[in-house]
Amino acid sequence: MKRVLAIILGGGAGTRLYPLTKTRAKPAVPLAGKYRLIDIPISNCINSEINKIYVLTQFNSASLNRHLTMSYNLSAGFGQGFVEVLAAQQTPDSPSWFEGTADAVRKYQWLFQEWDVDHYLILSGDQLYRMDYSKFVEHHIATGAQLTVGALPVDAAQAQEFGLMRTDSEGSIAEFREKPKGEALEAMRVDTQSLGLSPEEAEKRPFLASMGIYVFSRETLFNLLSSNPSATDFGKEIIPSSLARGDRLQSFLFDDYWEDIGTIGAFFEANLALTDQPNPAFSFYDEKFPIYTRPRYLPPSKLQDSQVTESIIGEGSLLKACTIHHCVLGVRSRIEDEVVLQDTLLMGADYFESSEERAVLRERGGIPIGVGKGTTVKRAILDKNVRIGSNVSIINKDRVEEADRPELNFYIRNGIVVVVKNGTIADGSVI
Repeated sequence: MKRVLAIILGGGAGTRLYPLTKTRAKPAVPLAGKYRLIDIPISNCINSEINKIYVLTQFNSASLNRHLTMSYNLSAGFGQGFVEVLAAQQTPDSPSWFEGTADAVRKYQWLFQEWDVDHYLILSGDQLYRMDYSKFVEHHIATGAQLTVGALPVDAAQAQEFGLMRTDSEGSIAEFREKPKGEALEAMRVDTQSLGLSPEEAEKRPFLASMGIYVFSRETLFNLLSSNPSATDFGKEIIPSSLARGDRLQSFLFDDYWEDIGTIGAFFEANLALTDQPNPAFSFYDEKFPIYTRPRYLPPSKLQDSQVTESIIGEGSLLKACTIHHCVLGVRSRIEDEVVLQDTLLMGADYFESSEERAVLRERGGIPIGVGKGTTVKRAILDKNVRIGSNVSIINKDRVEEADRPELNFYIRNGIVVVVKNGTIADGSVI
């Protein structure tokens, strides 16, 4: 894998994840109490012995930069390699920002071409899955492909939301269509049993969806980018162009857990699904294939008189006499007496407040970080460093699906209340 360079696409402004992307790049959004979204593809790369990694981003990249710098000193801990952020920049030759996945790679192709590598692995920064990319690359080489696309078997309902591939029994791609409907969708059916699925699963999932991850042979990538100068997207333009000119395109079947967590609803459900027992769909407990992140050296969490069920508690947390059910609590979470949290994602805090600081805050009419006494929160996301007052109810009492209340420090997306980073909810508030 020394002849492979990984390029992770950080995505656009992350509007579907707003307000979680209000002050941070999409790949920097916290995940599972202690990780960031970007940790998933980077860890997959490291575990696959691919250690030359670039991350392309153009929105709110400061926190992403900080996280990568503090997490991945590859020369110290992971062998001779690097993880480096490439932010969008305007130059005389390239006066515009990134306009799509292909355009982002094109704008930095001068740098990628400098590397003496044979293959480029192009990944997305907002998906949750565990994959050994070395098998992906080896399949690409073994089949003699010029471009290989990660393929996920899906059913008809899911298929309408993806770019679909029609392949032969060997997995060679004959056709690619973006989000087809009706008859066009039916025409994209594939015999997924011939690709390795059981007869039952093949009947349920007869479509191959593009995962948005690719292996390009060196010459193919740069030829396609130069011969399609106006193409901005790999899925919509580059892949169809490659097919049209007769390139050998191959699919790589991935039949395991995979979730695109690009929306608030999907992000919320993917996080809470981690609490499922005994076998969650995705687990961070895999010694042979760990997910890496920033080492924080925090003290153990302390539970004083709390009842906790089906939940994940990040380190450095303090829970008093509270009830926590089906929740994910991030690092340094602080939960006071008589609090009820249910179906909630609390992202924790970036720093501790001492007992003295909290007492002074209360005396001055302020609200300490964390969730205050007597508060009830159900089906919500509380971003980093939130200050939730005492006797607050965050329950979406009117069952609103979508709402913007920036002046009150919260939004509602897919029926989920999202309290913004550093936001304060006053004592006694009802949402």
